[in-house]
Amino acid sequence: MPSFRNSRLVAHKAENMFALVADVEHYPRFVPLCQALEVRGRRDLGEGKEVLIADMTVAYKVFKETFTSRVEMDKASLKINVEYLDGPFKHLKNIWEFVVEDDKACHVNFYIDYEFKSRTLGAMMGAMFDKAFKKFSQAFEMRANEVYGPSI
Repeated sequence: MPSFRNSRLVAHKAENMFALVADVEHYPRFVPLCQALEVRGRRDLGEGKEVLIADMTVAYKVFKETFTSRVEMDKASLKINVEYLDGPFKHLKNIWEFVVEDDKACHVNFYIDYEFKSRTLGAMMGAMFDKAFKKFSQAFEMRANEVYGPSI
């Protein structure tokens, strides 16, 4: 199964980066390949935990696919886990962790592994997905600069 792991030190608070990644409704504005995102439902679990079900449409040139995920956000531990529910994948798991470096910076850890149901689709979209994942952390850091002000 293809997988990608990245850790990036950013000059923004861990809590702010968590909030930015948790704000999934804004993904179409800045996340590579994300054309649309619709939250089907949201449930507050208490103690800073929340779960939502979302449909994300990714598109590139003639390719367009929508998949559904369960997103579990844990503000207390600064972690977000994404589990695949339905769509073109056989498997997809995504984990975000935000590790406090100091009061002005954090490490953003991003991990994803996935496999398409169709080998043909995997061959056509796999390279494109790999390129996009390499840009994810940078896209979120750039978005943080827009939302919270440029890093120093």
